[in-house]
Amino acid sequence: MSFVTDHVSKVDGQLDALQLPRQPSIPSSPELRSASDETHEAADVSGTGERDFELPRILKIQAAIKTLSAASSSRALLHPDTIWVILNQILEASVPSSEEARVNSSQMQELEWLLVSKATTQTYGIILNALLDQTTPLSNDIGYWDQVLGSYRYTGLYTVQTSPIRLWYWANDIYGDAWQRLQNVRSAGEGEEEARVLSVFDRWRQFYSLIKDSVRDRSLDDMQSKFLSPLTMSRLEARSKRSHLKRLREMSASGLGILMDEGMIFDADEEAPVSFKDPSDSKEEWRSVVSKSVSLMEIVLQNIHILELGAGEFEETVFMSVDDDSQPPQHDSMETQCAPRVVRLASRLQEILWLHMPTHTTTSKALATEYGKPSRLVRYWLPGLALFLSSGTVLRILVNRKADIVTWIRDFGTTSIDFWNNWVVEPTKKVMRTIRHDKESEIAIMSRESLKGDRDSLERMVIDFARDNPNTSTGLPLTDSDISVVRAKVREGDLTPVLRAYEKDLRKPFLGTIRGDLIRALLIQVQKTKVDVELAVSGIDALLKSQELVFGFVGLAPGMLVSLSVSRWLGDVFAGRKGKVQGRKKGSMIRILRNVDRILSGSTPSESGMLSYKDHGMLLCEVHLLRQKAQRVLPGEIYNEFLEEVNDLVDLRTGIERQTRVVERIRWAYSKWL
Repeated sequence: MSFVTDHVSKVDGQLDALQLPRQPSIPSSPELRSASDETHEAADVSGTGERDFELPRILKIQAAIKTLSAASSSRALLHPDTIWVILNQILEASVPSSEEARVNSSQMQELEWLLVSKATTQTYGIILNALLDQTTPLSNDIGYWDQVLGSYRYTGLYTVQTSPIRLWYWANDIYGDAWQRLQNVRSAGEGEEEARVLSVFDRWRQFYSLIKDSVRDRSLDDMQSKFLSPLTMSRLEARSKRSHLKRLREMSASGLGILMDEGMIFDADEEAPVSFKDPSDSKEEWRSVVSKSVSLMEIVLQNIHILELGAGEFEETVFMSVDDDSQPPQHDSMETQCAPRVVRLASRLQEILWLHMPTHTTTSKALATEYGKPSRLVRYWLPGLALFLSSGTVLRILVNRKADIVTWIRDFGTTSIDFWNNWVVEPTKKVMRTIRHDKESEIAIMSRESLKGDRDSLERMVIDFARDNPNTSTGLPLTDSDISVVRAKVREGDLTPVLRAYEKDLRKPFLGTIRGDLIRALLIQVQKTKVDVELAVSGIDALLKSQELVFGFVGLAPGMLVSLSVSRWLGDVFAGRKGKVQGRKKGSMIRILRNVDRILSGSTPSESGMLSYKDHGMLLCEVHLLRQKAQRVLPGEIYNEFLEEVNDLVDLRTGIERQTRVVERIRWAYSKWL
């Protein structure tokens, strides 16, 4: 969908608005016609007969008008063959049996003019689309030549790419010149019988000597070009082609601007009610607009490919030709001049569709091929030839290393599967068990009952030692209350009875060893050390359990990081690099806005402050690309708002100053997506 379809739909709506106030009531079926005849019993017999004669053709024209109407943007533009067939059907039945019936049938004339106007609108849209499709790709070709001229490296590459073509043209030129010389020698110096006497070898030697003479003469003629290096010649060629492309783009943009600004312009607002002070004047006015638009389209197509004309001369030629075309040509036959105006207009539309449009398309393609960037065969013949010559070696290497390649692929697959299972699946399962408080997944660096058993054992050992050595505590046999006090102190880490005995036995270690109290106290302290260590380990164990989920995610992080990195890389490689493509689209929109701003700021406004035809055409081409890019980047609702800004941007009536402000508004309003 482009601005062309929107503009054609708008023009079609204006035609409907112009015809609506004076559209007569037309029965669309024989039943309705019978009912109308019954209500008008006063109608005379001749009028009824004329009505019966015109009714089939009226219905046929109505069906054709409905076909040509731009009812929706999806079918706003028809195929040129369809329009030509409809016009041909109308022209075949354009001459009725009675000329008087033709003159008296104003209703028929209204329908025929409406039909031709609809066909003109369709043809108008087709030509706008053709000019737009022709002008838009030229910027890419101009950019290619700018790249070739911008660096000697690209110039050298272009020289190598086009060297076979240059060699072919040179050899063909030499061969043609030598063959012409041979024909001149045979016709001037030898008779037919003498020519027959010469053998094949002599003829070939004679032709070879002529080729050498042609090469020598050609070298003398091209002596001036020998002072230029191949790179310089390539740059001159690239500069010449770029100049022709720029001229072609200016001509196409100027033609597009002329048709948009001067073609099918009706002084009617589709949002306001249509009212006419003088219906006859308004009728002649919109018919003149249609006639002028047909002449404008024909003359633009005839002169748009004359690159010797500049944009200004082209515009003057077009408008002068349109003014001259307002008068009927003197060389036309009497039958053509006497034909109705609408019939002549339909014939010109058919000529545009059948002759001028195919010629325009063929010429545009020929010029784009001649001055555009070289074909892919020319640009990539060198790497293609290298690939072709090395294909045997590459294939032989692949065949000889087939087993190793299969092994590498198998090992890569096994490694990938093991990595996925060991570093992604298993850590994920552990994290899930931790979240569910699965006892089997709890982190533990010591058994749950180990600390309790060692502490109970220490209590019993200290209590037994205190009972056996009462002098270390109170000096009297221990009672139950004393034992409870000792047990409570042991739980708090106090081993006073054991330490007192240990200190006493250290004074006489040999005697304490013989009695065993020293060794016993020492072993109790070893047990105490073991309990202290287990208490510390228990604290660490509790800390690990409280952070068990954190450690689970830490174990899962490396595998997930590697997996996400690989998946993102594969997505960029095999999924078309969506992010980079989206970034390039946004970047292209910024460049298009830059071109739009450059067109507006570098244009020379007219006296009314509006753009020239050429600048308007260039602006329309850039806006067409901008709409295409925005449709892929902007969301649906935002895109609809963006279309409003675009419509304000291409509206010439607002002036260059307001158009520049629209560009600024687009930049800040849609900066989030740009």
